[in-house]
Amino acid sequence: QWYVFFLLLIHNKEIPRKTFFGFYIFCQSIELPCIAGGYPTPTVRWLKDGRPLPSDARWTRRLTGLTISDLRQEDSGSYACEVTNSFGSKEVSGQLHVIDPLRVTLSPKNLKTGISSTLFFTCTVEGSPEYTITWYRNTEPIVPDQHISIQGQHNDTLQITAAQKFHSGAYQCFASRKGHTAQDFSIILLEDGTPRIVSSFSERVVNPGEPFSLMCAAKGAPPPSITWTLDDEPVVRDSTYKTSQYTLSDGLTVSHVNVSSPLIRDGGVYRCVARNSAGSAEYQARINVRGPPRIRPMRDITAVAGRNTYITCRVIGYPYYSIKWLKDGMQLPDNHRQMVFENGTLRLTDVQKGADEGTYLCSVLIQPQVSINQTVHVTVKVPPLIQPFDIPSTSVGKLMYIACVVSSGDMPIRITWHKDGQLIVPGYASGVGIETKEFMSSLQISKVTLKHNGNYTCIASNAAATVSWERQLIVTVPPRFVVQPNNQDCIYGKAGVLNCSVEGYPPPKVMWKHAKGVGNPQQYHPVPLTGRIQIMTNGSLLIRHVLEEDRGYYLCQASNGVGSDISKSMILTVKIPAMITSHPNTTMARKGQTKELNCTARGEQPIIIRWERGDTVIDAERNPRYSITINKKGDEVISTLKLNPAERGDSVFFSCHAINSYGEGRGLIQLTVQEPPDPPELEVREVKDRSMNLRWIQRFDGNSIITSYDIEYKNKSDSWDHMYTTRNISPTNNQANIVELHPACVYSIRMYSYNKIGRSSPSKELTISTEEAPPDGPPMDVILQPMTSQSIRVTWRAPKKELQNGVIRGYQIGYRENGPGSNGQYSIVEMKATGDSEVYTLDNLKKFAQYGVVVQAFNRAGTGPSSTEINATTLEDVPSEPPQNVRAISVTSDEAVITWSEPPRLTLHGVLKGYRVVFWSLFPDGEWGEMQNITTTREQVELRGLEKFTNYSVQVLAYTQAGDGVRSNVLYIQTREDLPGPPAGIKAVPSSPNSVVVSWLPPLKPNGVIRKYTIYCSSPGSGQPAPSEYEANPEMLFYRITHLSRGKQYHIWAAAVTTAGRGNISAKVTVEPAGKVPAKILSFGGTVTTPWMKEVRLPCASVGEPAPTIKWTKDSEDSAIPVTADSQKQILSNGTLVLRSVKAEDSGYYTCTATNTLGFDTIIVNLVVQVPPDQPRLTVSTTSTSSITLAWIPGDNGGSSIRGFVLQYSVDNTEEWRDVFISSTERSFRLDNLRCGTWYKVKLAAKNSVGSGRISEIIEAKTHGREPVFNKDQPLLTHINSTHAGLNLQGWTSGGCPITDLMLDFRPKGTWAWQSLKANSTSQLFLSELREATWYELKMKACNSAGCGNQTSQFATTDYDGSTIPPIKSARGEGDDVKKLFSIGSPVILVTIGVALLFIIRKKRKEKRLKRLRDAKSLAEMLISKNNRSIDTPVKGPPQGPRLHIDIPRVQLLIEDKEGIKQIGEDKAAVPVTDTEFSQSVNPQNFCTGVSLHHQALIQNSGPLIDMSDIRPGTNPVSRKSIKSAHSSRNRYSSQWTLSRPTQSHSTASARTLTSDWRTMGSHGITATESDSYSASLSQDTDKGRNSMVSTESASSTYEELARAYEHAKLEEHLQHAKFTITECFISDSSSDQMTTGTNDPADSMTSLSTPSEPGICRFTASPPKPQDYDRGKNVAVPIPHRANKSEFCNLPLYMKTDPFFRKQGELHDPCPAVPPREASIRSLAQRAYHTQGRHKTLDPSKQQTLTLGHSGLGSLGASSGTATLPQRTLTMPSSNNAATASTSSTSSNPSNSNKVGGSRDSLLESSSSALGRLQKQSVGAYSKSYTLV
Repeated sequence: QWYVFFLLLIHNKEIPRKTFFGFYIFCQSIELPCIAGGYPTPTVRWLKDGRPLPSDARWTRRLTGLTISDLRQEDSGSYACEVTNSFGSKEVSGQLHVIDPLRVTLSPKNLKTGISSTLFFTCTVEGSPEYTITWYRNTEPIVPDQHISIQGQHNDTLQITAAQKFHSGAYQCFASRKGHTAQDFSIILLEDGTPRIVSSFSERVVNPGEPFSLMCAAKGAPPPSITWTLDDEPVVRDSTYKTSQYTLSDGLTVSHVNVSSPLIRDGGVYRCVARNSAGSAEYQARINVRGPPRIRPMRDITAVAGRNTYITCRVIGYPYYSIKWLKDGMQLPDNHRQMVFENGTLRLTDVQKGADEGTYLCSVLIQPQVSINQTVHVTVKVPPLIQPFDIPSTSVGKLMYIACVVSSGDMPIRITWHKDGQLIVPGYASGVGIETKEFMSSLQISKVTLKHNGNYTCIASNAAATVSWERQLIVTVPPRFVVQPNNQDCIYGKAGVLNCSVEGYPPPKVMWKHAKGVGNPQQYHPVPLTGRIQIMTNGSLLIRHVLEEDRGYYLCQASNGVGSDISKSMILTVKIPAMITSHPNTTMARKGQTKELNCTARGEQPIIIRWERGDTVIDAERNPRYSITINKKGDEVISTLKLNPAERGDSVFFSCHAINSYGEGRGLIQLTVQEPPDPPELEVREVKDRSMNLRWIQRFDGNSIITSYDIEYKNKSDSWDHMYTTRNISPTNNQANIVELHPACVYSIRMYSYNKIGRSSPSKELTISTEEAPPDGPPMDVILQPMTSQSIRVTWRAPKKELQNGVIRGYQIGYRENGPGSNGQYSIVEMKATGDSEVYTLDNLKKFAQYGVVVQAFNRAGTGPSSTEINATTLEDVPSEPPQNVRAISVTSDEAVITWSEPPRLTLHGVLKGYRVVFWSLFPDGEWGEMQNITTTREQVELRGLEKFTNYSVQVLAYTQAGDGVRSNVLYIQTREDLPGPPAGIKAVPSSPNSVVVSWLPPLKPNGVIRKYTIYCSSPGSGQPAPSEYEANPEMLFYRITHLSRGKQYHIWAAAVTTAGRGNISAKVTVEPAGKVPAKILSFGGTVTTPWMKEVRLPCASVGEPAPTIKWTKDSEDSAIPVTADSQKQILSNGTLVLRSVKAEDSGYYTCTATNTLGFDTIIVNLVVQVPPDQPRLTVSTTSTSSITLAWIPGDNGGSSIRGFVLQYSVDNTEEWRDVFISSTERSFRLDNLRCGTWYKVKLAAKNSVGSGRISEIIEAKTHGREPVFNKDQPLLTHINSTHAGLNLQGWTSGGCPITDLMLDFRPKGTWAWQSLKANSTSQLFLSELREATWYELKMKACNSAGCGNQTSQFATTDYDGSTIPPIKSARGEGDDVKKLFSIGSPVILVTIGVALLFIIRKKRKEKRLKRLRDAKSLAEMLISKNNRSIDTPVKGPPQGPRLHIDIPRVQLLIEDKEGIKQIGEDKAAVPVTDTEFSQSVNPQNFCTGVSLHHQALIQNSGPLIDMSDIRPGTNPVSRKSIKSAHSSRNRYSSQWTLSRPTQSHSTASARTLTSDWRTMGSHGITATESDSYSASLSQDTDKGRNSMVSTESASSTYEELARAYEHAKLEEHLQHAKFTITECFISDSSSDQMTTGTNDPADSMTSLSTPSEPGICRFTASPPKPQDYDRGKNVAVPIPHRANKSEFCNLPLYMKTDPFFRKQGELHDPCPAVPPREASIRSLAQRAYHTQGRHKTLDPSKQQTLTLGHSGLGSLGASSGTATLPQRTLTMPSSNNAATASTSSTSSNPSNSNKVGGSRDSLLESSSSALGRLQKQSVGAYSKSYTLV
């Protein structure tokens, strides 16, 4: 589908000449040719419409031209191909016309219809409007006739009228346009579509009113329509007749007639007629309706002669006997053409006018001898018959007469004429006349023309029918000239057209003849028609390329068989343009020699010859190197160009141009000047240790083929006399390998090239260094040392120096397991070389497994041989799987047998030493018993001495030398029942004169299920040998014994009974029935334990006469508070106290008192509410690259034993927490399989029977490792040449974590686009295909799990000769120095201004703080000096008056009324200091003051002063709106202490808040004196400081910040000479814990702890010095307005109390009590005995012994602390004798608790008694600050 209208190509030209090309195209793609030549090779540029082609993927520039794909109309336009080289430029242009291709659509497509249908075909053409349409049927052209007509402006519609069977076939529509054709087709199938009845109804008889339905189905093409008649009358749809019709998908037409209530008149012959364009079909049958018969009137009938006619007798009614037909009195039928059917229808076949015309009688016999008759008249009509005729052919101008005669037919007859299916209208326009008579018509043409050609039809019609006759008229025309030939000149080589055009009919045939010569023509010969000579459609002769032999006479002769032939002759003259007939296409010359170029031309004279060099005309007169000579030889002209001498620049195209009046010829001569070649451009492609690969480019070969190359090389220090040569290298090669070189040696290389002319000069000399070679020797002295169960230390020495072959960069350690089942493959790890001796530790090995290890050294070139494999076995570890098949069998009530089998061998990880069985009891209240264990080497153990009828949990573990393995799943077992113990208590009280009530408690050890209780009653002296027995239900714990005697004593006791039998009896009680009974309580006191948020019932059943009243009270401090009913509490009618949703504060002693007029009774119930456990103290002990080991100290268990711990951890920057469940016995855990060098967040919560407790503070820890870093000592680039660069990827240090990704980006400097690569960190990488002599920017990024490291660099590729290029210098302007000065000076100015502003602001803030401090001090002195009260006056309710909170040096003053204080309730977290507590005259021993200190430098972010960390579930925390902080956000480094001192008031407790903001984790040691007791709790946000270790210097600077904070509080004089002491240190640089203890000398402290290289934890203590004399204490600012005396000095700051000035030896007591009243009340309750008369009494607090409490004991020191605290370090201060006595007393009274001295909040170590004593000796002050630095 390509059509090229006009095309010119240009080949092998030095400069293309200006030429035009044009295209008239419709296609998918096209190539615009442009082939150009020249030297130097020209560049090609394409333009469209004068503009360069835009970038488009559809345009492809090729060597042969421009290819345009996916052509579009917008591609039309003017295209120019412009070629340019150093000698000039030319262009060739042309027009491209893109038109849409023809697309033809013929509709309808496939059609199936019936004969006699009318068909229309429409041909739709898309594309250019200039097209012609032709029609074909079955590949034959369609000729219009009486059935077929072609219509439309473009003949695009084909109509077939009354289609016949032969019209079936394939119809094609062809659209043509200048040689291009498109077509579409349609298949037409014409069937005999005459309808046929396929289903019908039958004759039937119906009764009047009986509905009936008739159906008729017909088929035809097209689908027919059906009509109905009744006795030849149309059936009209009305109320009587219902008709319907529909067509099915298969073309079947179905019609129904429904008659709902037929009458007699509805009977008769029903006929259905199916009609379509192809014909009709009918069916009829009689429907008889019962009733009197009669005949409907019948219409006369007209019949057509020669056809069949049916006559129906229209009888209605039924029954009748017969129907007869008569004509002229004769019964029919009377001949073979007549037939009477059974239904009475008469058929006349081949009707004849004379015989069948007349009157017919229908006679119906309705009764014997009774008939009814009806007549009908039949008229016969005869159709016309045309006598056949023919039309002879004629010629133009003649007369024509055509007659049409009707030979028969009834008159009148109408005759008409048609031409080509159209009615002929006679007249001048048509040139036709028509004359018509009665039965004849004639067609007359007075002058025949060509338009009268066609088909003529005569049509005759009458009342009977219409007939026609058709014939064709052919008009002939003799040929004549439209354009006559004339004499003509043509130019040689051009195209010529000899005009000759004729016309005629039939179309004439043109023939051309030629007679050679220019004289008289001798003999004409037919012109041979070839591709060069063709006859055009109009008869003209086309000669595409005129030659000289084409000259002569030409004769154009035309004929068409009509008349004589015509002819005309002409003379053709051929003119010869100037042309070059001889010239050399190519020629050679030697450089420096003379060269002549010849050129011969011929043509019409005169001829001018011009020489051009390239595109420049040669002027020999101006250029003496050229000379031109011209010679004539016959009709030829010879021109000679002489060059003297020939130069390299003469290797171009020379052209000679011959010019005359008829044209121009050109001869192109390519001159090649030969000389020796230029030296090749040599470059190094690849350098190895013992070889190198060279590549070269031969730029100029001297215009002679290169024959060979020589390469010479030598050591750089040698002369070229000692060179090595590689000769006669094939010219087809452009690279070579030089082998057998020495590694790390410098060579000089040069090269020669040869052609036939000679040898080139030497190339530029290259200097190349060979690479290093892999080591040839293995490492030496490899030694393996197992370190842990999963690590082995490998040590070795470097290979021998002479075998290293370069600098050893590192080592590869290969290791593999040598045990059974191993695959034998080595795992490889790498490390960097550090020296002559190396060490590496293999981690994450299998436990207790043998490994083989080999070591290989590698340098920059590669890896050397490996050492001999050495084996070692990792140390033992604990088993990772528990024993299997653990079973437990209960043997007796106190004995069980546990059996198991050995764990899998692979999980032992060592030599099995034995097994350990761990078991503990589970009590009915959910508590756990003491955990016990038994060690054995057998796989069975007997547990003896178990509790009877008790549930036990059992676990079994295996252990090796390394320790205990994993425990098995908990196995539960229950011991068997046994005899129960005695009831735990029994009471008997009189209830009436003859009855008593007995109550008891269940046995403490029921040893089974209690089935019943037996109560015994005996009377001493009654004489009855056996006591009376009564049985009680096991659910009942009391029994009424009746029928006793009044005034008689009875002994009563009880016993419990299980399935094992009766148990021991209880104690015996004596009772005497009485009429008047004092109040007695049947219920028992004791301890009741319950989980929180449950309902608890405390029974208090009583008896007495009169009935006693019940009253419940709850002990609080030293008083009893009545229990009143509310939403939480309820007292039932039986005396039971119901507590709903109990909380922690509901715990306590409850007293039930029953009272009547005769007495009272009481019981005390100790309610213990269990709550979830307190948060554990979580710390980090050790870390590795893949693990973190955690340790913790559990908090308070909440009254229920801890069941286990839930450890949660996540990566620091995510919130995806993972859970780990840990046994309750564990106090440490190691998280394994962690990511290297990653921060993790960890938190821990304990769980008891109540639920999960508070989560610990989130701590953060980081596994070892860091992001990769590129070693600055390593070179980034190994070598660089002109196209390649080698990168040293082994310069990356992994940072302890394996490098996972290594990405590179590089680009030429000054460009935008980066090229990216991914590399293997263990291999060397080459950057290839670089630009030569170009600076590049390089970015490298190495990533591991700890992060990514970056390295940037710049490098430059060498030039082609191996030389380096200078760096890129940035252009500097005139103002660069000013800009540089401005860029340096601006930051300096800004910093200076900032420092000045900071100094001014700090000075103003200091002045403001000092003013606020003076105001606060004045206010404090005013409040302290008023309201002196006596200590004997009891304090009822909350303290009255305002309260004061002093924050020094940032002072906050909060004065609130008592309602604000009421919100505090009994919370022990924090309570502000009140005015009452500042009283001095009223027994100042009640309290000791405290201060709240803030470090000003960091206070801006400090948090609230109220500590919420110790608020337990079920308690009411202090309302934060009661005490507000000046700052809403909390500093993450700040920690806060709250010091609480209980008072005698039951509603409040005093509090001291000490807040520190120093940026380090730590606890704040506060030591209470003998006279007061403080509890301390810590609230601290997670410290996210991420330094591995803080040195002593940084800790000293922290101490200086502490000193500055105290200076603002006017305490600076006591801190100026403070000491800094390292108390203990733990460094995780080995598997065992290490501790370093400091001394008093700071220098010793610093030398004792060397700067650690591994993370760790150290504890430091900063201690302010004691005052040097007593007078210095006088100047200390204290919150009182006068000098302190011995009864008032407790109001001083705490650290002052340690000074001997305030602690005189003569003092016998401390005015500040140590034991709070609440503690005394609890102790007194424990000392009370049960009594029945009067209320219990509380011991006097003043009579109790004093107790010294450490600031931060582990939990609490004994049960004395009213506030639960976190474990802290206790610092005991030097004190008076009284204090020492108190301390001794405390220790002796509670030895178990006094030794619970815990570490600091974050310390992993517990201090020993020696460390505590050492601290005492150092006289660490009360404000000593302890740091734990991680």
